[in-house]
Amino acid sequence: MSHPVYFLGIDLGSSSVKTTLFDSEKGITIDSITYPDKEMKIISKNKGWAEQDPNYWWDCIKKSLNILKNKNDFSLVKSIGVSYQMHGLVAIDKRGKPLIPSIIWCDSRAVEIGDKAKKEINKEIIEKNLLNSPGNFTASKIKWVMENDPKTYSKIYKVMLPGDYISYKLTGEISTTASGLSEGTMWDFETNSISSDILNHYSIDDKIIPDLVNSIGNQGNLSNKVCKKFGFNKEVSITYRTGDQPNNAFSLNVLNPGEIAATAGTSAVIYSVTDKNIYDRNNRINTFLHCNSSESKKRNGLLLCINGSGIAFSWIKSLLNESSYKEMDIKSESVSSSEGIKFYSFGNGAERLFENKKIDSHLIGLDFNIHSNSHIIRSVLEGIAFSLTYGIELLRKFGVDVNTVRVGNANLFLSKVFREAFVSSSSVKLQIYDTNGSEGAARGAALGYGFYKNEKEAFEQLKMISEINPTKEDFYNEEYTNWKGILNKLN
Repeated sequence: MSHPVYFLGIDLGSSSVKTTLFDSEKGITIDSITYPDKEMKIISKNKGWAEQDPNYWWDCIKKSLNILKNKNDFSLVKSIGVSYQMHGLVAIDKRGKPLIPSIIWCDSRAVEIGDKAKKEINKEIIEKNLLNSPGNFTASKIKWVMENDPKTYSKIYKVMLPGDYISYKLTGEISTTASGLSEGTMWDFETNSISSDILNHYSIDDKIIPDLVNSIGNQGNLSNKVCKKFGFNKEVSITYRTGDQPNNAFSLNVLNPGEIAATAGTSAVIYSVTDKNIYDRNNRINTFLHCNSSESKKRNGLLLCINGSGIAFSWIKSLLNESSYKEMDIKSESVSSSEGIKFYSFGNGAERLFENKKIDSHLIGLDFNIHSNSHIIRSVLEGIAFSLTYGIELLRKFGVDVNTVRVGNANLFLSKVFREAFVSSSSVKLQIYDTNGSEGAARGAALGYGFYKNEKEAFEQLKMISEINPTKEDFYNEEYTNWKGILNKLN
């Protein structure tokens, strides 16, 4: 009797770590853990700042692995895939120790640095080579450290993205990916190499940039220490690494031009794959290398992000002292409308959607005589769904044909009200699949290991749970029009 073949997926978010053990022969998840039970804290020492401790990420991953290994045989694991929160900065010294907390994706401190660079860098370089203005991405965060904390900057041995750090902790080897550098605006799409233009403009020494490995393929074996601690074989390696949004798309088999994925976790994202180099002069839509891009097959991801999604729903849960998200969903369905309340979820840092402006969150139209928690909860779900529709309208203006959107059966897409508001206001067909980010990372590991011969084979057993088609009902169209009318005044 042959033993099963397992692959492990680790998905490092800003709220939690999700870890999945995946049976590649059956195409199913064997076991999965989300840790910690309470959402990880985002530390904000100053207005617009957002930090997390990389050591805490690693502690959470170790605890997740310990829980899984106590119930499962890790000697059957062939390789590991890593997905991670994008755009963050981890700076380590020569001993591999983080010098400062990670400056994560929603931190706004480097906005002015990015805006200044956009004015100073040759316009053609931004439009044809970087495909993004430097904005508030990782390169600008490195420059912020250089200018504001030169003592720390002088001690930096290597800079990393969050997933690079986790891979380093697993293998002891320091590396990054082209996809990762592109999300930090450090990739040249014309020369297909690290951008000397952005490094020179910011006076960043290229020696602090790690060596490159492929996003899908062998990236180094696990260290002896990690193998011994968790019971892995010495041959186990990292064979997949990418940011959480390209990984979400990968999880949903969104790999080819015209295919579109969405997610509504801490942030809400629409992600469309293209084979073209597309630049948005207003920096609302960003172009990054997709995880399956190669020299023979160009694949870029058009990413549109709304920072405040699940984090807004979590904030409302705490504010209203609600017991669970499931109970909140039930309450949202107990009323037929939000009775005039309009919610705007833009309170989680500067929004790329509004050209890096910080317009804050708003709850408008409250009437103490008629509104209850149920109306507020429904307005929040509708408001976040409408923000996604607003983004889809923008994609359509860029010529992206948005007819079908694929999502996982998770986060806000578990809510009936959220799904209906999104589908009706955006006029898209919604396909919901039985998968998640950590399973996607495990499936990516199986592909990178060579268990699957190609992408098609990797997704043959992926199951669609349901498909929701837009209706001709006017209700949400009118609600969305009214919501957008107020938004135009806010920004």
